[in-house]
Amino acid sequence: MARGRARRYSRPEPSSWVYRPVAVRTRSQMKDSRNVFQKLPLEVFHLILDELSVLEVSALCLASKQMNGYVVDYISTQAWKSKMMHLNFHHTNCPEQECFKYFRNLGVLFKRCTMLLPTKERLKCILHRFSQVPCFLRETCSAPNCIGLSRYGVFLQTIIAGWDEFECQRVFYFLCEVTDLLHKIEAVVTTGKPGLKFYEELEIRYFCRKVLLDLSPNQSDCQFWLLQLLKPWPLVSQAHLLLILYGPQLTEGKVTVLQPGLCCKTIGGQGFLLLAGPISWQDLVERELPQDALWNLARAILLLFNKPELKDWTLQTTLAVFEEMIVIPRPWHLENIARLLVVCGNKLCYTVLASRAQSGLIKDIAKVIAYIILVCEKDGYEMSWVVHLVQQLHIGFSSDVQKFTFIRHLEHMFSDIIAEFLYMYEDGNHPGNRDVFTSTCLLLDANARFHAKFLHLLLK
Repeated sequence: MARGRARRYSRPEPSSWVYRPVAVRTRSQMKDSRNVFQKLPLEVFHLILDELSVLEVSALCLASKQMNGYVVDYISTQAWKSKMMHLNFHHTNCPEQECFKYFRNLGVLFKRCTMLLPTKERLKCILHRFSQVPCFLRETCSAPNCIGLSRYGVFLQTIIAGWDEFECQRVFYFLCEVTDLLHKIEAVVTTGKPGLKFYEELEIRYFCRKVLLDLSPNQSDCQFWLLQLLKPWPLVSQAHLLLILYGPQLTEGKVTVLQPGLCCKTIGGQGFLLLAGPISWQDLVERELPQDALWNLARAILLLFNKPELKDWTLQTTLAVFEEMIVIPRPWHLENIARLLVVCGNKLCYTVLASRAQSGLIKDIAKVIAYIILVCEKDGYEMSWVVHLVQQLHIGFSSDVQKFTFIRHLEHMFSDIIAEFLYMYEDGNHPGNRDVFTSTCLLLDANARFHAKFLHLLLK
C-alpha cells in the first residue's frame, strides 16, 4: 500500500515571533489584587468602620491578618479613642446593663486585635491603652461622680479572660505602677491608724472592688485578685486591708465634705459629698451591727478559707488574719464576732473555735458560743446548729477534765452575760437602755431554747 506524501511544515522566522509575557504572582499577591478595601482611601475605609458596631469591628479582626492590621490602625487614631473610650466613661444616662455590654464588647475588640501578637507585646499594647484613659487615675480625671472604674473593670476582665496566672500577675503589677496602688495601701495599712485617713481608705476600696474584685467572673478569679492584694503585707496589715476592702461602712446620713475625687460628687458648687461613708471602725467596737453589714466581709473571709493550700497562703494564715482582724482598731463587740462567725457558716466557725481550743482558750470559746446562741435567737437561726457545734467541740477535747471545764464555763457564761446586761440596764445614763433590756430577754429565751435542744439530744 503506497504511502502518501508527508506534509511539510514551515517554521516562522524568529523576527515574526510575538512575545506575551505572563507575570507569575504568589497566592498572597492574588489576594491583595482582589482586596477591595486596599483600593479605598484610608479616610473612606474609616468612615465605613464608623458605621459598624464595636462587636462587628471586632469580627473583622478574625477575617485575615491584613484586615486585623487595618482595624488596629483604625482604633489607634485619637478620634476613635476619644469617641469610643474616653467620653463613654462619663455617660451616666445609659442603663447599667447596656453600659456593661458595650465595654464588654470593647474588651472583645482589644482581645481580638492583639491575639496575633506575642504575649509580651500583647500586654504592652493593651496596658498602654489603659494608661491613656484619665478616668483610671484620680489625679487626671476631671469629671465629678465618674463611674469609669466599674466600666474599666468590665473592660479589663473581658480582655484577660482565659489568661494564665503569670500573665494576670503582670497585669496586676502594671495597674499598681500606673495607679501607685501599693504605695497608697502602704501609707494606710502600715503607717496610718484605722479611720485616720478615711478618704484614702475609700479610694483604695473603690478602685480594688470596682476594677478587680466585684466584677470577677467566678470565685477563683476573685480569690486570685484578693490574694495579690494581701500577700505583699504582714499579717496585721493584711487584716487591716481586708477590713478596708470589705468592712462595714457608716450608715446613710453620715456624710463628709471632701476634696474632688473618685468617690465624690459636687453639691451646688460648694464642695464634694461622699457617696459612700467611711469604714465604721468604732461601730465594730461599740455596738452590735446587723447581719447585712458583715455579709461582704464574711464572703471575703470564705474566699480565703476555701482557697487550696498554697506555698505562701495556708489555712493557718487565714485563721491568723481573722484573729488579727477582730481586734482592729480595738477588740470588737463580742456580738459582732459571733455574728460574723455565724454568717461565715459551720465549717469556718468550728475551725476558728477549735483552733482556740488547741491554744487552751476554753473560757474565751464559751463566751463566744454564748453570744452565738444570742445571735441565733435574734436572727432566726436554728438552735440545733449551735447544739451540734458544741457537741463537735466537746468531742475535740482530749481529756475528761477539759470537757467538763468547757461545759462549766459555758454554763457560767450565761449568768455572767445576763448580769452584765442587767448592770448596764440599771445605769440610767446608758444610751441603749431599751436595747440592753431587749438583749437580756432574748438571751434568756435563747438559753432556754439551747438547753431544751441540748437535753433532747442528750436524752434521745
